[in-house]
Amino acid sequence: MTGTPAAPTLHDHEAPDNPLALFDQWLEQANASGMFVPNACAVATVTPDGTPAVRMVLLKGHDAESFVFYTNYDSDKAAQLDASGKASLLFWWREVQRQIRITGTVSRTDTATNAAYFATRPRGSQLGAWASRQSAPIESRDALDARFKAVDARFEGDDEVPCPEFWGGYRVVAETIEFWQGRDDRMHDRIRYVRGDAGGWTRGRLMP
Repeated sequence: MTGTPAAPTLHDHEAPDNPLALFDQWLEQANASGMFVPNACAVATVTPDGTPAVRMVLLKGHDAESFVFYTNYDSDKAAQLDASGKASLLFWWREVQRQIRITGTVSRTDTATNAAYFATRPRGSQLGAWASRQSAPIESRDALDARFKAVDARFEGDDEVPCPEFWGGYRVVAETIEFWQGRDDRMHDRIRYVRGDAGGWTRGRLMP
C-alpha cells in the first residue's frame, strides 16, 4: 500500500467485544466516504461438485448476529445455499482501505419478512422479480424484455405488486467475522472474531 493515503491503525484495544459494533462503525464510515453502494458484498457458495461460486448482492439488513440479502429462490445461488447451509460474505471498501469477511450458517427468511421488504422496492424492481427466473437460460434479450412487458401488463392498475413465492431473503448467522485494515508496506491489520458455543465472541489478531 506504499504511496496511498495513510490509513488508520486498527488497535487491539480499540476492537469492541462484539464485532457488530465495529461492523456498524465501518459501514457508517463507508457510507460517509461517498463510495458507490457500500452495502454491496460478494456471496461465496459451493456447487454440489465442490466448485466455488461467487457473485455480488446487496446487504439489506443486519442485527446482533446475522446479515440479510434477497434473491430468487429458484436461482443457482439459492440452490447452493439451501444444499450446504453455509455461505461467506465479503465487503470490499477500496476508498477506506478496508474489507470485512463473514462466514456462517444460512437459512431463509420468513414470508412476512420477505413481503415487508418487497413492498419497499421500486415498482420496476418488483416487476423484474416476477419477470426473471434467475439463472434460467433464455433465448434472447428481446425475450427477456417481452417477459417484463407481460408482467407489467399483468399488474397494470394494481396499487401493489405482491411478493412472489419464489423470491425472498437469506439470513447469514455469523460464525466468524474478520476485519482487515489496509496499511503501508503490506503490514495490514487483521482482527478476527470467532463465535463460541455460548454465543459470545473471542477475538485475536492475525498476521497479514
